[in-house]
Amino acid sequence: MLGNFSYKNATKLYFGDESLQYLNEELPKYGKTVQLIYGGGSIKKNGLYDEIVKILKDNGKEIVEDGGVMPNPTVEKLYEGIRLAREHHSDLLLAVGGGSCCDYAKAVSVSVHCEEDPWEKYYLRFEEPMCEILPVGCVLTMAGTGSEMNAGAVITNHAQKLKIGHVFGEEVMPKFSILNPKYTFSLPLRQMSAGIYDIFNHICEQYFSGEDDNTSDYIAEGLMKSLIHSSLIAVKNPEDYEARSNIMWTATWALNTLISRGKSTDWMVHMIGQSVGAYTDATHGMTLSAVSLPYYRTIMPFGLKKFVRFAEEVWNVSADGKTDETIAEEGLQAMENWMKQMGVALHIAELGVTKEMINGIAEGTILLRGGYKTLTRQDIVSILEKSM
Repeated sequence: MLGNFSYKNATKLYFGDESLQYLNEELPKYGKTVQLIYGGGSIKKNGLYDEIVKILKDNGKEIVEDGGVMPNPTVEKLYEGIRLAREHHSDLLLAVGGGSCCDYAKAVSVSVHCEEDPWEKYYLRFEEPMCEILPVGCVLTMAGTGSEMNAGAVITNHAQKLKIGHVFGEEVMPKFSILNPKYTFSLPLRQMSAGIYDIFNHICEQYFSGEDDNTSDYIAEGLMKSLIHSSLIAVKNPEDYEARSNIMWTATWALNTLISRGKSTDWMVHMIGQSVGAYTDATHGMTLSAVSLPYYRTIMPFGLKKFVRFAEEVWNVSADGKTDETIAEEGLQAMENWMKQMGVALHIAELGVTKEMINGIAEGTILLRGGYKTLTRQDIVSILEKSM
């Protein structure tokens, strides 16, 4: 049965190889000072930084530089961004980069006018902002997280060995996002593959949960099939515009809350993967790929019907003369074969995890109840051991 829900997504998207020009339409809506958020400097090498700075200056904006956002934004970096925004009275946070920059911008947006410690308020107590929220805009350079059209923000606290995401309300969603697939061409192959798996797992987290046979599931299957098709093209030719366009568009729809409607949703692969990331600082998509198969084989008996459907509808597994268990396992084997073609991590040991870390990673994993089986702490340890 389709559950009760509400749905609103206020982010305006500009998509295509000429989409940056629409920044000129958005900038007049905001005040004079723009905090320009970016990562390690790749946008300076490829010329995108200069293009954006020119547009900002042409629109009479004062620029506050906020570079150096790391792939897993830290709480220390968050405090730095808050300080910059307060000192310069930033009016708009413009994130240029991948999901980490977008996540970081949203975390800053809810923290600038917050009188409490944002880590404790938002990431330990999971409270909602009661203060003014700064507007966020995004220029996306990597497809994967869907952060360009949702209200999620993941922050890492290395001292506490915690990596936690908070999904805020709709008022935290970016006001606009600019998506040019060509900006993703320069990504190293491993980063592209990690982003592709992140997209795929976002869909799985919503698909393998709760109520079956609703519209959300049919949309999810279509998105997965589109992603598989385009990913196989992109790994051979990373500059295939059609493939990269479809991957970028699928990433947005995978996590803009649409396909979660009427579903309970799972998210345990993300909880385990994020805890792995807190210990290793490994690439997010790779932490997900490394724990996915042991996790899905653990919960498969409790959601067997859906895993059979997944095998048949997504991977074209034939059911002739086979048990449900065999069909479901063939689906996961097909998924594993595709993951190998993508070159993603299949074991957490590849990411630097040692046996000594396993209990700590398990302790740092947030346990959720939306999937087919509510895990125990010992279940997490078992999954991690199988992931080694």
